[in-house]
Amino acid sequence: MLTKISGLARALYILLAIVAGFVALGTLNVALVLVVLGLVAGLSMPEGRIITAAVVAIALPIIGTALGLIPAIGAQLTAVTGNLQMGVAGALASALAIFLYHLVMEGVTGLTGSASTSTSASAKAG
Repeated sequence: MLTKISGLARALYILLAIVAGFVALGTLNVALVLVVLGLVAGLSMPEGRIITAAVVAIALPIIGTALGLIPAIGAQLTAVTGNLQMGVAGALASALAIFLYHLVMEGVTGLTGSASTSTSASAKAG
C-alpha cells in the first residue's frame, strides 16, 4: 500500500513540476507541494536508488541552465528542472532519514547482539 501511495506521489510531483513550469498556478505554493509530495515519494525509495537520486538532484540545475539557452522555451524548461529538483530533493530527504534510522538501529542492535554472541561463544569454549 505504501509503495502505491509513494508511486502516486512521485507521479504527481513529476506532473506538477512540468505543468508549473509552463503554467502559472496562481496562489498555489508549488514549491511546498513539490517538496511534500517528494517526502511522501521517498518513503518507499529503495536504498540502491539513493545515490541515483542524489546525482539527479545535483545535475538538474546544471541541465536547467543548459536548457535555458534554448530560444522561446528555455525559461520554462529551466523552471521545470528546478521544480523537479525540489521533488527529488524531498524524496531524497525522507529516503536518507529512513536510511540513517536503519543504520542507527543496526548499530544499536549490533551492540546488544554482539555481547550475547560473545557470551555464548565463550560459554561454549569453556
